[in-house]
Amino acid sequence: CENESSNNDNMLVDQDPIKVLIPKFDGNAAKEFVAKQVSFGTRVTGSKGHQECKNWLVSQFKSFGAEVIEQDFTATTFNNVKLNGTNIIARYNPNVQERIILSAHYDTRPFAEKDPDPLRQSDPILGADDAGSGVGVLLEIAKLLQSNPIPMGVDIVLFDAEDYGDSESNNPESWGLGSQHWSKNPHLERANVKYGILLDMVGAKDAKFYKEGFSMQVAKRLNNKIWALAAGMKKDNFFINENGGTTTDDHYFVIKNFRLPMVDIINMPSENFGFGPHWHTHGDNMEVIDIKTLEAVGQVVTAVIYKESNKEFL
Repeated sequence: CENESSNNDNMLVDQDPIKVLIPKFDGNAAKEFVAKQVSFGTRVTGSKGHQECKNWLVSQFKSFGAEVIEQDFTATTFNNVKLNGTNIIARYNPNVQERIILSAHYDTRPFAEKDPDPLRQSDPILGADDAGSGVGVLLEIAKLLQSNPIPMGVDIVLFDAEDYGDSESNNPESWGLGSQHWSKNPHLERANVKYGILLDMVGAKDAKFYKEGFSMQVAKRLNNKIWALAAGMKKDNFFINENGGTTTDDHYFVIKNFRLPMVDIINMPSENFGFGPHWHTHGDNMEVIDIKTLEAVGQVVTAVIYKESNKEFL
């Protein structure tokens, strides 16, 4: 896959930027966005809760001034379930060539296979952290982009059907069905995109964000810059300046198929880089969501966006 050093800066018009002050990210507002998603119940692709949440997300992005694309697709899961999914794409400054991509997934896990109660392991989870947290952060960033506009283009992509994978096999293709579709059918030209940032499980109390392995393979310099920025913002208790393990997440398919350098900010707190005790259990509810974690991730990513637009993210 393509190294992030070839992120086509030479193909973009170099001009004096219109500088915009970095706005303050509101962790309370982000948590409210997470709670609203959870209020729809479980959001497995194709379910009633998923459809209601999708409609709400589209309306929210439109209310925040974005041009919204609903990219419908059909996919078959590892257990032969046919899913009708929708990737949600919110575009800011859609006519601007120079762009970055911010992403998360918005569907929730159809099984709680890690739950301590075997009687509930076949039930879908609420997914406050996985994936409500990343979506909540991106909604608040969308609101900031509306109230504090920048000249650079930003695409927020919410992938569908990420979490309908087979945890019993080593088949990465069973995961990220929405990002697989988008990465092969993108809504924009690769040459116009500098890089991407993926948020996944970014809301749990005491979360630890190590430098994810695939991200470091293709976007080492970008990874290091983000973590250095976080340290300068005194967020290094969340952003741990150490390499973590690799994980098959939506960025894997964006890197593989769209060939875009993409950093995955994902909670991997344990020594063996597991995802925390609430992962894929019914404990993934609003009780695990922490405003300070949402705020740390949201403020760092907001700073990246505005510094990039101001030509200060060097």
